[in-house]
Amino acid sequence: MLKRLLPLALATFAVGTDGYVIAGLLPSIAADLGVSTPAAGQLVTAFALTLALSAPITGALTSRLDRRTALLTALAVFVIGNAVTALGTRYDVVMAARIVTAVGAGTLTSAASSTAAAIAPPERRGRALAFVLGGLTLATALGLPLGTLIGRTDWHLTLWAVAGIGLLAIAGIAVGLPRVTLPAASLADRLRPLRQGSVLALLAVTSLAFLGTYTLYTYIAPALRDATGGNESLLTLILLAWGVGTLAGNIAAGRLVDRHDSTRVLTGSLALAALVLAATPWATRTLASALAWAVLWGLSTGVTVVPQQHRLISLAPAAAPVLLGLNSSALYIGVALGGGLGGLAQEGLGLAPAELGPVAAGVTALTLLWHLGTAHRPTAPTPVTPSPAPAPPEKSRR
Repeated sequence: MLKRLLPLALATFAVGTDGYVIAGLLPSIAADLGVSTPAAGQLVTAFALTLALSAPITGALTSRLDRRTALLTALAVFVIGNAVTALGTRYDVVMAARIVTAVGAGTLTSAASSTAAAIAPPERRGRALAFVLGGLTLATALGLPLGTLIGRTDWHLTLWAVAGIGLLAIAGIAVGLPRVTLPAASLADRLRPLRQGSVLALLAVTSLAFLGTYTLYTYIAPALRDATGGNESLLTLILLAWGVGTLAGNIAAGRLVDRHDSTRVLTGSLALAALVLAATPWATRTLASALAWAVLWGLSTGVTVVPQQHRLISLAPAAAPVLLGLNSSALYIGVALGGGLGGLAQEGLGLAPAELGPVAAGVTALTLLWHLGTAHRPTAPTPVTPSPAPAPPEKSRR
């Protein structure tokens, strides 16, 4: 099974590196494009919003394709978008390229997750999802700090590197992934679960959790200026600590949801995140405290996605591709709103970047309250059954 999951993790690593690395390069991008840091932060917002809105549409358009073909097509768009971003010298060109990149990325995460869920036996589904999503978290542990380090001289080089990772993912999927055919789902099929209160409640938790995270994370480089003194090597070190924490959280989450109630796992991660974010203005004053803070924040962030996906799949296992696609959209809506909220708080309220931490903590605390209020509500979800595929699922034929 590991051989089949590995190229999926490589694809999510490419997407994760692309999504995370912009935050580490934000000051350089802003200076090079002649815009303010909050304006440059809207590149993250536009990417995330486009991904969230396009994912159900591109998912519907590619649902009748086998997953290997769908993933290869999406990766091709992703690579082209990053190449254009790397060539960009104007804000409008870079913004347009980020939007194109997001369209490709929108298909990748949900397609990779649903493929992993189809390949893995039920008792190992949590670990399979964690392994594939480990590509995203490995991107925070390695892709983000390395991308920031590469971009010290020229941020365009980092985007070329991301495009190269995308090409490696294409090769890995073309060679290592068997054909996996899942039931097709139209756009109406994909949106139908939104009529169910239980599904909406879970998706709201995803959006709110990442709204809190990205209120601060989008502006992480300027927020850490006191700890780093503007030294990009020290910034890379703190980002590496955050990434290691995130990777550890993701690994732990896979094992925890296979052994314990996923609702309790998520409760613990949200509570920890709220406490760590509230301490941001004080914890980021020195390098030593910032390193410890980064590990703890990363740990809480890394746990969040796996229990959410596990809970959604438990609602309607046959509709896993649809529900995971909606969860991916909900996640990136949170990312987009977080980047927007962080920018507004700086420009409208005059907050310093590090002061966004308590704002993010407030949002995360509200997420925890919402989660606790809906977690034990009795639900009887109507099965979400996508339109049947013309042929039975194929999980191993090449």
